Amino acid sequence: MSREFSRTDRVAQQVHKEVASILQHEFKHREPEVGMITVSGAEVSRDLSHAKIFITFYISDEEKIEADMARLQDAKGFVRGLLGKRVRMRNVPALHFVRDTSIVEGARISALVNDAIAQDKAKKQDDD
Repeated sequence: MSREFSRTDRVAQQVHKEVASILQHEFKHREPEVGMITVSGAEVSRDLSHAKIFITFYISDEEKIEADMARLQDAKGFVRGLLGKRVRMRNVPALHFVRDTSIVEGARISALVNDAIAQDKAKKQDDD
Protein backbone atom coordinates (compact mmCIF):
# COMPACT_ATOMS: atom_id res chain seq x y z
CA MET A 1 0.00 0.00 0.00
CA SER A 2 1.47 3.35 -1.02
CA ARG A 3 1.46 6.39 1.20
CA GLU A 4 -0.84 9.26 0.39
CA PHE A 5 1.80 11.88 1.14
CA SER A 6 5.56 11.64 1.13
CA ARG A 7 7.57 12.62 4.17
CA THR A 8 8.74 15.81 2.45
CA ASP A 9 5.12 16.80 1.76
CA ARG A 10 4.14 16.26 5.39
CA VAL A 11 7.17 18.19 6.66
CA ALA A 12 6.50 21.01 4.17
CA GLN A 13 2.90 21.22 5.34
CA GLN A 14 3.98 21.40 8.99
CA VAL A 15 6.71 23.96 8.25
CA HIS A 16 4.19 26.05 6.30
CA LYS A 17 1.72 26.03 9.18
CA GLU A 18 4.29 26.81 11.88
CA VAL A 19 6.16 29.53 9.95
CA ALA A 20 2.83 31.22 9.14
CA SER A 21 1.96 31.20 12.82
CA ILE A 22 5.40 32.50 13.81
CA LEU A 23 5.25 35.34 11.28
CA GLN A 24 1.72 36.26 12.30
CA HIS A 25 2.36 36.34 16.05
CA GLU A 26 6.00 36.51 17.19
CA PHE A 27 7.56 38.21 14.14
CA LYS A 28 4.86 40.92 14.03
CA HIS A 29 5.67 41.83 17.67
CA ARG A 30 9.38 41.96 16.88
CA GLU A 31 8.99 43.88 13.58
CA PRO A 32 5.72 45.87 13.82
CA GLU A 33 6.51 47.99 10.74
CA VAL A 34 6.33 44.95 8.44
CA GLY A 35 3.29 45.14 6.17
CA MET A 36 0.59 42.54 5.63
CA ILE A 37 2.24 39.27 4.59
CA THR A 38 1.05 35.70 4.20
CA VAL A 39 2.86 32.42 3.81
CA SER A 40 1.41 31.04 0.59
CA GLY A 41 3.40 27.82 0.50
CA ALA A 42 6.46 25.86 1.52
CA GLU A 43 8.70 23.39 -0.26
CA VAL A 44 11.17 21.19 1.57
CA SER A 45 14.16 19.52 -0.08
CA ARG A 46 14.26 15.72 -0.20
CA ASP A 47 16.92 15.57 2.50
CA LEU A 48 14.86 17.98 4.68
CA SER A 49 17.81 20.35 5.06
CA HIS A 50 16.33 23.34 3.20
CA ALA A 51 12.86 24.87 3.06
CA LYS A 52 11.64 27.50 0.61
CA ILE A 53 8.97 29.64 2.21
CA PHE A 54 6.80 31.49 -0.32
CA ILE A 55 5.64 34.89 0.94
CA THR A 56 2.79 36.97 -0.50
CA PHE A 57 2.65 40.71 0.16
CA TYR A 58 -0.66 42.56 0.17
CA ILE A 59 0.84 45.94 -0.66
CA SER A 60 1.85 47.42 -3.99
CA ASP A 61 4.79 49.60 -2.91
CA GLU A 62 7.89 47.87 -4.32
CA GLU A 63 10.28 49.69 -1.96
CA LYS A 64 8.25 48.58 1.08
CA ILE A 65 8.17 45.00 -0.24
CA GLU A 66 11.96 45.00 -0.69
CA ALA A 67 12.43 46.40 2.83
CA ASP A 68 10.09 43.77 4.28
CA MET A 69 11.91 40.99 2.40
CA ALA A 70 15.20 42.27 3.82
CA ARG A 71 13.69 42.19 7.34
CA LEU A 72 12.53 38.61 6.75
CA GLN A 73 15.98 37.60 5.52
CA ASP A 74 17.57 39.19 8.60
CA ALA A 75 15.13 37.34 10.89
CA LYS A 76 15.74 33.87 9.37
CA GLY A 77 17.64 32.70 12.44
CA PHE A 78 14.92 33.97 14.79
CA VAL A 79 12.17 32.22 12.81
CA ARG A 80 14.21 29.03 12.47
CA GLY A 81 14.88 28.97 16.21
CA LEU A 82 11.18 29.23 17.02
CA LEU A 83 10.41 26.63 14.36
CA GLY A 84 12.89 24.27 16.01
CA LYS A 85 11.05 24.61 19.31
CA ARG A 86 7.68 23.88 17.71
CA VAL A 87 8.42 20.90 15.47
CA ARG A 88 9.92 17.61 16.51
CA MET A 89 12.73 17.10 14.04
CA ARG A 90 16.32 16.06 14.45
CA ASN A 91 17.48 18.88 12.16
CA VAL A 92 15.46 22.01 11.42
CA PRO A 93 15.68 22.99 7.74
CA ALA A 94 17.46 26.17 6.70
CA LEU A 95 14.84 28.71 5.66
CA HIS A 96 14.85 30.58 2.35
CA PHE A 97 12.17 33.25 1.94
CA VAL A 98 10.95 33.72 -1.63
CA ARG A 99 8.48 36.33 -2.83
CA ASP A 100 5.37 34.70 -4.33
CA THR A 101 3.88 36.85 -7.08
CA SER A 102 1.31 34.33 -8.31
CA ILE A 103 -1.67 36.14 -6.75
CA VAL A 104 -0.59 39.49 -8.19
CA GLU A 105 0.03 37.90 -11.59
CA GLY A 106 -3.35 36.17 -11.46
CA ALA A 107 -5.08 39.47 -10.76
CA ARG A 108 -3.14 41.17 -13.58
CA ILE A 109 -4.06 38.44 -16.07
CA SER A 110 -7.69 38.53 -14.94
CA ALA A 111 -7.76 42.30 -15.50
CA LEU A 112 -6.28 41.82 -18.99
CA VAL A 113 -8.92 39.22 -19.84
CA ASN A 114 -11.70 41.50 -18.57
CA ASP A 115 -10.31 44.38 -20.66
CA ALA A 116 -10.18 42.18 -23.76
CA ILE A 117 -13.78 41.04 -23.21
CA ALA A 118 -14.93 44.66 -22.77
CA GLN A 119 -13.09 45.71 -25.94
CA ASP A 120 -14.68 42.84 -27.88
CA LYS A 121 -18.14 43.83 -26.66
CA ALA A 122 -17.54 47.48 -27.58
CA LYS A 123 -16.23 46.49 -31.01
CA LYS A 124 -19.21 44.21 -31.60
CA GLN A 125 -21.64 47.01 -30.65
CA ASP A 126 -19.84 49.41 -33.01
CA ASP A 127 -20.14 46.87 -35.84
CA ASP A 128 -23.90 46.45 -35.27
